[in-house]
Amino acid sequence: MSTPEHDRESHHGGARLDRAAPLLRDERLSHDAPRSGAAGPSVGVVVTAFDQGRQICEAVGSILAQTHPVSEVVVVDDGSTDPDSVAALDDLGAQTHGSPTVRVLRQANSGVSAARNAGIAALSTEVVAVLDGDDLWEPTFVASTLAALVQDHDVVAASSWLSMFGVAAGVVEPAGGSVEAFLPRNAAPASLLLRREDWQRAGGYDETMTQGFEDWDFYLRLLRRPGTRVEVVREPLLRYRTHPTSANVRSMEARVARYAQVVANHRDTFAAHLEAVLLGLEAISTARLAAWEDLVVADPSAEVGPVTFGDGGMASAVRIATARARTTS
Repeated sequence: MSTPEHDRESHHGGARLDRAAPLLRDERLSHDAPRSGAAGPSVGVVVTAFDQGRQICEAVGSILAQTHPVSEVVVVDDGSTDPDSVAALDDLGAQTHGSPTVRVLRQANSGVSAARNAGIAALSTEVVAVLDGDDLWEPTFVASTLAALVQDHDVVAASSWLSMFGVAAGVVEPAGGSVEAFLPRNAAPASLLLRREDWQRAGGYDETMTQGFEDWDFYLRLLRRPGTRVEVVREPLLRYRTHPTSANVRSMEARVARYAQVVANHRDTFAAHLEAVLLGLEAISTARLAAWEDLVVADPSAEVGPVTFGDGGMASAVRIATARARTTS
């Protein structure tokens, strides 16, 4: 979730504090959530917030409802200016003031990378996790990703499949994997769990990447150590909110430029795995072309459009025409 850069105005009106308790009751932000045993390393979570209104309270509520105990939650307000968002964060801070579990940090708008780095630096736990303020976790996200992380030291981060809600719906199944899996495309969601020492070794998130793909860049930083991989739990434990103006949608509009920045940041890695990059991109292109063919064949009114040369376009047009001829004969 990248954000436009601007300065944050401080809003600390005392009149908002009496609304804190109702706000938290509505969003189920209690410390009485069901918990499993606390065996294993301590876990802290960073939630990044920018003009998300009450959605930030839903995100924190999903963290406090984890079956595995979360020791600390740091909500980083990346310079919100929307009045409803500022009020929600003020109320959240008032309700959790003095709590050992939840803290709200404020910073001038600097982008999601800076917000994540600031939040992780503020945690004291051995294991840290990241959640965008408009997304949610299912109750077993921490337990499942932590189990994947601790069972193998070569696993440098863990995430899960995701279920979309909002404008679009459905389950998305990223695969994770080694560095080669992350070169042709990002292979894991931005919400992840990792060891603090691996975040430090990677140098944190690149704070110059304010327009998107900072999570992809960070995964490549983590995977610089030979033999490492990112594990993705094969269950949709992340609930990903979709809306037409999201940072993810905006970054896709400039995908080539963002990808160029990722390549520039990791040029040696891309050069060392050039064959995997090229074949990976071709596999993605071929799979998308096949899916498009199926859609066009299923809809006789759909036009094929201009046929491209040298990239499988002509072969695709022949397959579509052949399939349509069979259905009409």
